[in-house]
Amino acid sequence: MVTDPVGHEVTELDLHLLDDGRHLDLHRRLGAHPLQGDDFDRGVHFSLWAPDATAVSVVGDWNHWVEGADPLARTGGVWQGTSTHAHEGHRYKFAVTGRDDVTAQHADPVARRAEPAPDTASIVHRLRHSWADGGWMADRSTTDPWRRPMSVYEVHVGSWRRDPAEPERERGFREVAPELAAYAVDMGFTHVELLPVMHHPFGGSWGYQVTSLFAPAARWGTPEDLAFLIDTLHQAGVGVILDWVPAHFPRDEWALARLDGSALYEHPDPRRGEHPDWGTLVFDYGRGGVRSFLLSSALYWLEEFHVDGLRVDAVASMLYLDYSRPDGHWLPNQFGGRENLEAISLLGELNDAVTDRHPGVVTVAEESTAWPRVTAPTAWDGLGFSAKWNMGWMHDTLAYFSTESVHRRHHHHDLTFSLHYAFTERFVLALSHDEVVHEKRSLLTKMPGDRWQQFANLRALYGWMWAHPGKQLLFMGGEFAQAGEWDHDRSLDWHLLADLHHQGVQDLVRDLNRIQRGHRALWDGDSEPGGFAWLVSDDADHNVAAFIRWPTGPDADPLVCVANLSPVPRSRYPLGLPRAGHWREVLNTDSAHYGGSDMGNQGSVVATDEAIHGQPASARLTLPPFSVLWLEPT
Repeated sequence: MVTDPVGHEVTELDLHLLDDGRHLDLHRRLGAHPLQGDDFDRGVHFSLWAPDATAVSVVGDWNHWVEGADPLARTGGVWQGTSTHAHEGHRYKFAVTGRDDVTAQHADPVARRAEPAPDTASIVHRLRHSWADGGWMADRSTTDPWRRPMSVYEVHVGSWRRDPAEPERERGFREVAPELAAYAVDMGFTHVELLPVMHHPFGGSWGYQVTSLFAPAARWGTPEDLAFLIDTLHQAGVGVILDWVPAHFPRDEWALARLDGSALYEHPDPRRGEHPDWGTLVFDYGRGGVRSFLLSSALYWLEEFHVDGLRVDAVASMLYLDYSRPDGHWLPNQFGGRENLEAISLLGELNDAVTDRHPGVVTVAEESTAWPRVTAPTAWDGLGFSAKWNMGWMHDTLAYFSTESVHRRHHHHDLTFSLHYAFTERFVLALSHDEVVHEKRSLLTKMPGDRWQQFANLRALYGWMWAHPGKQLLFMGGEFAQAGEWDHDRSLDWHLLADLHHQGVQDLVRDLNRIQRGHRALWDGDSEPGGFAWLVSDDADHNVAAFIRWPTGPDADPLVCVANLSPVPRSRYPLGLPRAGHWREVLNTDSAHYGGSDMGNQGSVVATDEAIHGQPASARLTLPPFSVLWLEPT
């Protein structure tokens, strides 16, 4: 071994920041770093955080995996050294001896590339990609994404669209890039959100049991392949959000679990360190090295892969010490409470770091409880997220739309209740992968009635969702009414688009995104109560609801949304409007173009000065069955 000649060595300052939980660039220090001279390789510098180890060596292709052949030296809690015979592309692991004199080989926690399963080694790698998204990145850094249209297409890379000639083979990052970018643009989605692309050997976890928080999933390609996908989407004008999982990690003995022979990354007390639902281990959020590790992982994807946002998975399980735990099986905090104080502070630090380093990047919390101020700044005692998934809206809205129409009058509050709290946070309305798995049925088959009614209800759901305050997220397949539950081992059923009803749903989603972009009222005031007003909220007997979306900027018109969610057409239904004159029917989910019955108002209505619903004007509308109409003044 030789000393590091180019500055990758872990210094006293690094150790101080690491132990204090404030090192935000561990990926620049820990792990494997190829060293290069003027015209030749000088080996690889290796470093590993393992404070309880008694010895550490690197084993790999160059030393025939012989333990002790390339020993590392201790510097504080870090072991480091340079192997002159190791090179980029070599596979490696760390052989770590604990205080019990047992040696185990572990993959590198900060590896940038991993072997495809079932193999488990790390690979020495340096990202080489020539980015061509400079315009996108410059624009992103000067804009507030929340004051722009945002509709998100949630995608699982391996099952989005497989080659029909090879239905058993997952296509990877590079293969899907051109098609996914073109499809997102055609459909009008502003962002693609990828289910976790961090390395996960078990495909059935969908990426939510990550063994390497710095390496892309080897099942779908190299780091360059992922960079190519993101670059391609950016050049097409589509943002990229990654699911990121700091809540737990799997127990694989070759990965993070008991890495130095002790509970290093996991909390040592099983009442905090073991997750009862998923059989996984929970990070020790109070330990400085763990905090530095997680913060560095988040920033790594933003910096190295130009990612535009992180959706933080399972935030609720991080916030509550008694999450899914019965009495007597959880450990209170220092004040006797159920709040995980260390996790709360970590999330705040994460969001502050993202805001400071990467203006224009969003962080989104998957948080399913009533925890307050999730999207408030940390300076206001909030968690600092850009947005929060609105799980309450999802649950109530799907409950309403899944109810037989004859009973909906008794569930009208499920449709309207979300507006009582819609402006307490910045919300994403998510119809995600979680809603179409585990025998929950597809969105289409959740809908009641015969086949025509199912399609009509689904179209009405989307029309209501896209007009509701908040940003929209739809899991892949939902945009063309996938008939079966999502299966990660097979492609979406693209052949369904040969059916005009499925094609009609796809056309509707495309138009919803297009129309939304052109109507400031639908996106600029998403988190401001002044951007919304009820017109009809209490007509449960007719299953009718209507509201106005008001713009916050100048020279923009309001938009009115009215829903008839019964099978009975409504003729000459009176509706208050904010001004007299002609109102154009911007959208009708019952249009024949979408597979509907083509009932409506022949494209427009005329409002007179008759005041109703608190508005100075009104019109008499024809409301088709199971439909949503959007109206704008002309």
